[in-house]
Amino acid sequence: MVSEAQLLTSIPTQLWIGGPVDASGRKTFPVLNPANGETLANVADASPEDAVRALDAAAAAQAGWAATPARQRGEILRAVFEAITARTEEFALLMTLEMGKALPESRNEVRYGAEFFRWFSEEAVRIHGRYQPAPAGTGRILVHKQPVGPCLAITPWNFPLAMGTRKIGPALAAGCTMIVKPAGETPLTMLLLAQLCSEAGLPDGVLSVITTSRSGAVTAPLLNDPRLRKLTFTGSTPVGKKLVEQSAHGLLRTSMELGGNAPFVVFDDADIDAAVQGAVLAKLRNGGEACTAANRFHVQNSVRQEFTDKLTAAMAEYKLGPGTDSDTTLGPLINENQLDTVSELVEDAVSAGAQVKLGGKAPGGPGWFYPATVLTEIPAHARILREEVFGPVAPIVGFETEEEGLAAANDTEFGLVAYVYTQSLDRALRVAEGLETGMVGVNRGVISDPAAPFGGVKESGFGREGGFEGIEEYLNTKYIALP
Repeated sequence: MVSEAQLLTSIPTQLWIGGPVDASGRKTFPVLNPANGETLANVADASPEDAVRALDAAAAAQAGWAATPARQRGEILRAVFEAITARTEEFALLMTLEMGKALPESRNEVRYGAEFFRWFSEEAVRIHGRYQPAPAGTGRILVHKQPVGPCLAITPWNFPLAMGTRKIGPALAAGCTMIVKPAGETPLTMLLLAQLCSEAGLPDGVLSVITTSRSGAVTAPLLNDPRLRKLTFTGSTPVGKKLVEQSAHGLLRTSMELGGNAPFVVFDDADIDAAVQGAVLAKLRNGGEACTAANRFHVQNSVRQEFTDKLTAAMAEYKLGPGTDSDTTLGPLINENQLDTVSELVEDAVSAGAQVKLGGKAPGGPGWFYPATVLTEIPAHARILREEVFGPVAPIVGFETEEEGLAAANDTEFGLVAYVYTQSLDRALRVAEGLETGMVGVNRGVISDPAAPFGGVKESGFGREGGFEGIEEYLNTKYIALP
């Protein structure tokens, strides 16, 4: 296996616009290791002018890429899938270094993220229109699908590979060019991916990566440029709202995968051991730093104590430490701000009367660590039940009836995902249909799948990524009237 030092010296640290290029003025910014706060690398700090350079490249490459046969586009995507898979250990180590998650988590993300290139390599040749006689007999209707054009993807730090591949895969399959602006905390993984895409035969300008410490200033000229035709964003709801406002001027196609406040509902007829196993996955996958992470545990009162005891015991098994350590199962949070946010939400709940069953306090020392935590007896007004904690904290509250549990689950402005545990098929369907979310996991703690449409409702955003639906986000529908 490659060493950390060898890996870091092999990663591109410049902007990727038709290959590695320096930022204007050769400015850089540091990428930090969340396990110790030390600098991993200094990467190019793009300016607004650099972003326009990337759009120039995307616009110049758009017509040629759109005209590339779908089979050829698909073969390139397939080659990237195979290249990522062959270098799983390098990608996993790199993500662990810059994001903090334990190595097994990073390996899982590599497998998940790579799969979007395989899935959309197959979808590239299945872009369908339709042909039919007009019902009135006045002619014929031809419906044709075409790529929307150059796209901008803004990706978050929590899944440095998969949040990019989930956007890049369908865009390239559809015939769109794309500029990716990765999170400043985790740009290295995306730069390595850009290099692999180039090595797999992707033409220059089809995929660019602009890294920057000044996201708003750098993306603003792109959003105001009529050559950009699509914006896709994964991140917080407040930032998503601002981007929607900015994109309104040019009436950009937009897809927004925003914040969540996922309820995990356990009914009295559930298999409690299975529910606990699913709860651990739903809560501690990615260290809790996932928009799909269970944020509130609503447990029917008759089984609440059993569930609480077993969940506490299961979460107590997680070992906190640097993600590169072989025995670590829970790595650090991404940065000091996130550590402060998690600590503040727990302290607010405790000051309001919540009981700490496990964890509840940062250990201190170097790095941004927070232990697996279980809270009970939480008052309804506690912030932790209203806000996305994005950390390894499980707040447990009770309910009496199915109606009460469903109402509590829906009592949020967010609507990304919900989890339901019950052994009744009737109840599972009834509750799943009643939940105000874009996705529901029934007796499952992990639901993400490249073959399924991912996305939310309400303030969790709009648009879908993955599945048959994912490529439609990057296609325009053209009606051609024939005699």
